[in-house]
Amino acid sequence: MNTTGRPPGTAPEPRADREWSLRAAEPADVEAIAELRAVVMRPDLERLGRYDPDRVRRRLRDGFRPEHTSVVLVAGAFAGSVALRPAEDGHWLEHFYLAPGVQGRGLGSAVLRTLLSGTDATGTAVRLDVLRGSPARRLYERHGFRVESEDATDVLMLRPPPAGCGGNPPAE
Repeated sequence: MNTTGRPPGTAPEPRADREWSLRAAEPADVEAIAELRAVVMRPDLERLGRYDPDRVRRRLRDGFRPEHTSVVLVAGAFAGSVALRPAEDGHWLEHFYLAPGVQGRGLGSAVLRTLLSGTDATGTAVRLDVLRGSPARRLYERHGFRVESEDATDVLMLRPPPAGCGGNPPAE
């Protein structure tokens, strides 16, 4: 072994924050995303006493809008999804799921930076809903999201665009 912990002569593991891309979702992606949602959300939903294997998949299928969804690829393989749905007062970040094997390596931050650079350029706010107690909340807070409201299950978060970003000037 060398100092990297890999056997000599082996290639380094790809870094999820560098070796990734987004592609437009297609209707056929719904089942892979529904399965990933069930895996990723299970610990938080079980902790809240709300895990139902059929319901967790059905809710994704019922709300899936491929025209607003991107598939996250790592080294060309399916690794997650994210949706940025336009709304009257900005955008909603939805269905942001990453496969457990690529979590904790900077991919979530890299994807968020990419999406938020677009919303910042247009001067639009971004909202999201995260389960109470989810570790994902820390990721969102690091990227400027702040709590708007919360209840026993959900935390509604808002990220206004940074001051001076594009978009329309405020009405006087």
